Amino acid sequence: TWLYQDNPVETLPEECVGFVYQITNNLSGRKYIGKKLAKFSKTTYKTVKQKTAQKAEKDTHQGDSDWREYYGSSPELTADVITLGTENFSREILYYCKSKSECSYIEAREQFARRVLESTDYYNGHIQVRVHGSHIKDKL
Repeated sequence: TWLYQDNPVETLPEECVGFVYQITNNLSGRKYIGKKLAKFSKTTYKTVKQKTAQKAEKDTHQGDSDWREYYGSSPELTADVITLGTENFSREILYYCKSKSECSYIEAREQFARRVLESTDYYNGHIQVRVHGSHIKDKL
């Protein structure tokens, strides 16, 4: 179960593109800060016959991501979840985000503020971000 402000989350807000989260190992206290998109774009191609030739048409649609079952992308965290069981981990949504850029920026901001690379208190092994200022200014 995901929590947001100590309340269980069943569905995400309509305007939510993704969220920044914290997963905590309740046995050791180690944490992981990450982001998760609420939906994935899925693209399929189909061949359409036309008078002169065949043409591939692209069909893009959005489907829910696996956010309900998600436990982070850190290999070390994933190994601990498998070994210790999901019941020993808590998952908390820190921020709902209205864009992918906002999600990326807030994730990196939280990782730097918490100094996740400077301590073994966090599972995070790297910080990777690429965000343009025009996508953030006046939008947070």
